[in-house]
Amino acid sequence: MKTRSALVAAGMLGSLMLSGCMPDGLLITLVNTERELEERELYRDGRWTADKIAVIDVDGIILNAPAPKLFSAGEHPVSLLTEQLDKARRDRAVKAVVLRINSPGGAVTASDLMHDEIRRFRASGKPVVAHMMDVAASGGYYIACACDEIAACRTTVTGSIGVIMQLFDVEGTMKLIGVTSNTITSGPHKDSGSPFRTMRDEERALFQAMVDDMYARFVEVVDEGRANLDAAQVRTLADGRVYTAPQALKAGLIDRIGTLRDTIEAVKKRVGIDAARVVVYHRPLDYRPTIYAQPPSAPEISVLRIDGGALPTPTPQFLYLWAPGL
Repeated sequence: MKTRSALVAAGMLGSLMLSGCMPDGLLITLVNTERELEERELYRDGRWTADKIAVIDVDGIILNAPAPKLFSAGEHPVSLLTEQLDKARRDRAVKAVVLRINSPGGAVTASDLMHDEIRRFRASGKPVVAHMMDVAASGGYYIACACDEIAACRTTVTGSIGVIMQLFDVEGTMKLIGVTSNTITSGPHKDSGSPFRTMRDEERALFQAMVDDMYARFVEVVDEGRANLDAAQVRTLADGRVYTAPQALKAGLIDRIGTLRDTIEAVKKRVGIDAARVVVYHRPLDYRPTIYAQPPSAPEISVLRIDGGALPTPTPQFLYLWAPGL
């Protein structure tokens, strides 16, 4: 495996040389092959302090599966969040977590698992404050509701409270090209949702009941997480639409608007400290120079792309996802 990796690296280096895109330097150094999370201090207040605030990212499509990259297997979003929260919980110097969310949502189960892990972390007595970036919609908002407070940038898009299940019907196309699907099932609903035939009314009713049940869970989560809103108010807001940050603040879906630095300062006041070391957790070789840095994402090759990611299979899925173009 190491020999193969070396050959691949040599081939890539040769391609760069031939293309005239050779970098101005080549660094060869020993690296740690262990993949355990490492801590990196991004900055600290002007004085020495042992207290820390951990910034943890939820970025991209929320899946209960690894999100594959072009040159790697990718991270499992639920597993990564759990690992980061566990590291912050074990560190006595970490006084609070800022959960930085930049996600349009994703799978229902993955969103619910992340919500549960955040609630579990809060039981340790350390607060979690969500800070929304570009988008924190649907499943992204779902997990934010597990936090003690929710802050957003002035330009954040949030909301999209609801469930979507997207199915395709290619029966007409198949008839045009002379293709027929022969399906043998053990019961009348075993192939419900099949793209190879038109959905029957009773099947639509079954799927609608499932979507309604998952929608009720979403409303319950928002109702529990937003003490200023009751279930009736949540249902009024939860028609699937998205909100700007000022609209969300007026509706009671978030607590305040500000920058990430504003949120970090507010967290310090919340836990009663004047100074803190702001830290992140990353895999070896990931570079995080500032609080706004994200790990570089390799381009992905996929038939279906959603916000830079892809759902792993064509199987129908129930989604807490804002994806108008899906």
